[in-house]
Amino acid sequence: MKKTFYSNGKLLITGEYLVLDGAKALALPTKFGQHLIVEKGYNQEIRWKSYDADGSIWFEETILFSEIVSNFSFEKESIKNTLINILREANLLNKGILENSEGYIVTTQLTFPKKWGLGTSSTLINNIGQWFEVDAFTLLKNSFGGSGYDIACAQNDCPILYKLEQGKPIIEKTNFQPVFTENLYFVYLNQKQNSKTAIAAYKEKRSDLETAKKIINQLTQSVLDAKDVGTFAQVLEKHEKELSAVLETNTIKESLFPDFNGTTKSLGAWGGDFILVISKENPRDYFQRKGYETILEYNDMIL
Repeated sequence: MKKTFYSNGKLLITGEYLVLDGAKALALPTKFGQHLIVEKGYNQEIRWKSYDADGSIWFEETILFSEIVSNFSFEKESIKNTLINILREANLLNKGILENSEGYIVTTQLTFPKKWGLGTSSTLINNIGQWFEVDAFTLLKNSFGGSGYDIACAQNDCPILYKLEQGKPIIEKTNFQPVFTENLYFVYLNQKQNSKTAIAAYKEKRSDLETAKKIINQLTQSVLDAKDVGTFAQVLEKHEKELSAVLETNTIKESLFPDFNGTTKSLGAWGGDFILVISKENPRDYFQRKGYETILEYNDMIL
């Protein structure tokens, strides 16, 4: 018995944070993702091993079935306890996977460096959802939390529009194929952003968001309608300013790249992970001079 599952990584182009409150967001699955391999084990336990993209082991642990099925609460947050919590919620949705097994050997393999923030957690949750044959959106809600756009990317191989209606995900496949991809780059900011912490900070700041949501919805549509790189850049600059006002924080360009001759757009949680760069000239030299070595072209990143 050997089963293999795979889920796509993700990038959120519009609607960050406000997607939690029902705004329409444009999200793109990436060519990078995570595999999960399940094999027969023993001793009523899961022997778990997680590999980073470079082949190094970043997590290794043995988890007893009894730890998963118990109601024991954790005193501190750790990788093991977070994983047990996800498995515990999956087991509550489908008890047969553990009840009908002697044990498992589980291996996960990222195809992107874990620090990149392309969805280590979301790809894991979607893979566990496939393994346990349960709804991954429900599993996310019961375990990790979040809007679920990353789960939608994990499950789709094309650009999507995503929104929540009364807490339920609405996913619409969309035709986002800009003819100016040679002007689009993704730059890694050299620091992993904790999405849980970023969401908590957003929830503390948010007030009346109805006007902001309407504006973001309009800008998301304008992104889809943009026929040239200049219009596309202008729309995303407006998006940055709107979110800057909501979050009461500077845009990434104001903070780090005020002298850049082009557009920079935060993706997902502000302040870390990747940004989208729109530039008529290749911006590689500019960002490398500032110490940002990881620069991917659009077609190398997006499915």
